[in-house]
Amino acid sequence: MNTNKITTQAFNDQKPGTSGLRKKVKVFQQTNYLENFVQSVFHVAENIKGETLVLGGDGRYYNKQAIQIILKMAAANGIAKVLVGQNGLLSTPAVSALIRQHKAAGGIILSASHNPGGPNADFGIKFNINNGGPAPTPFTDAVYEYSQHISSYDMVDSADIDLDALGQINIGDMLVEIIDPVTEYAELMSHLFDFNSIKAMFDSGFTMRFDAMHAITGPYAMEIIENILGAEPGTVINAEPLEDFGGGHPDPNLVHAHELVSLLSNESTHSFGAASDGDGDRNMIIGKNFFVTPSDSLAIMAANAHLLPGYKSGLSGVARSMPTSAAVDRVAEKLGIECYETPTGWKFFGNLLDDNKITLCGEESFGSGSDHVREKDGLWAVLFWLNLIAIKKQSVAKIVTDHWAHFGQNYYCRHDYEAIDSQIADDLMLHLVNSLDDLQGQSFGNYRIENCDNFSYTDPVDNSISSNQGIRLLFSDGSRIVYRLSGTGTEGATLRVYIEKFEADVSQQNGETQNVLSDLIEIANNVAQIKTRTGRMDPDVIT
Repeated sequence: MNTNKITTQAFNDQKPGTSGLRKKVKVFQQTNYLENFVQSVFHVAENIKGETLVLGGDGRYYNKQAIQIILKMAAANGIAKVLVGQNGLLSTPAVSALIRQHKAAGGIILSASHNPGGPNADFGIKFNINNGGPAPTPFTDAVYEYSQHISSYDMVDSADIDLDALGQINIGDMLVEIIDPVTEYAELMSHLFDFNSIKAMFDSGFTMRFDAMHAITGPYAMEIIENILGAEPGTVINAEPLEDFGGGHPDPNLVHAHELVSLLSNESTHSFGAASDGDGDRNMIIGKNFFVTPSDSLAIMAANAHLLPGYKSGLSGVARSMPTSAAVDRVAEKLGIECYETPTGWKFFGNLLDDNKITLCGEESFGSGSDHVREKDGLWAVLFWLNLIAIKKQSVAKIVTDHWAHFGQNYYCRHDYEAIDSQIADDLMLHLVNSLDDLQGQSFGNYRIENCDNFSYTDPVDNSISSNQGIRLLFSDGSRIVYRLSGTGTEGATLRVYIEKFEADVSQQNGETQNVLSDLIEIANNVAQIKTRTGRMDPDVIT
């Protein structure tokens, strides 16, 4: 074992959160940068010594090199065994599932989620704990604090191993097992969903397209959708994981998944379309010329979960992130179950899932999941929808419009202003915070602000308090405007603005979303002074 001296200067510029540390590849390639983070994780996670660790990533540039470094450090830090996905590949939900299935002490995921990949693009790393979910804030805070004064890291002197060959090999006293990344995940899905009914649907001539976006879900979708369920060859497009995601942006939304959207146009012969992101935890669901918002998708899942094998006993409860539309709230009310409104971040759902307070959960940012793992799960959501279509024998549009007729429709959109100068973004949010008292009770045309606040959440499991989670403007008719800054990018800040209006009357549920919400969109822009402060006339992405 070698003990190597380390400098900390390069690591001091970012405090990792529960989504991990995300920076440009060139930053991670700096001397000792990755090693600092990994050694700090091993120091804080003392319980992993002598235990099993899961390791893999989404296949982006620097994935394999990072795995070789981490394996040698794990061996030097007393890890007994590491499960590694073949070729270094594992989706984020698959890592969570493997941690739970093998009772591992934790897992290291190499990904920058939906951010671009390549030598000049993004890389990321995060640690998941033994429940399969992201490390909590106290853990990541401790990692950061230790990284500030670390002086050395431990690494065995060993040659790189072959990540392509299934089997076992030793690095020092540590056993490394290279596993098929898909097998155990596919087995888990077969217990949650009725694969026979989905297969029969494909056998009857049903066709779809799944866009893996040259990211991690390609191998998973090929094996499950084409090989096991029998979808026609070519159903999975952009199936091969590439280090730069084929030059694309692996974010499954209407802008970045434009190829899929065009394949599901009015002239399409396909009945269903779906996509997932870089690390496999997000999903987009569309029908023929029909987009399903993530908020509606969660609500429809909750309303129909009892029809599927894995959820036939019903739901203990549901949860949504605060910016997500209240569509699922109405389902929960009719089902007589609790609906929790949490800050953005899967760790909040993890607490509720571990305490059996909820079965399903989701975020508006194209993420949904259940108690089978402790991460959002893109392919799981796609299989949920396929199973639902097979049971109901209805189109995507019919399933959604029937849901609206029964529960009402939440018109909803999100406007993203990306890569804003961080100081400008912070000043904009401070302006909103300082305006809350003045906004209370103000009217804007037909809309009156009944309440406004900076959202705070008290966790019902551990009583922890999370403050400053987003500015909410709540109107007297139930409409909402929410403002948040997102930290998922690697440059500047992303301002997200969420606009929502509820319509119960079926006869009025036929408007185009941006038109229905136009007055609220204007109010949102004016109240936050977005155009004046940022110089942006329009959002970069509308979903």
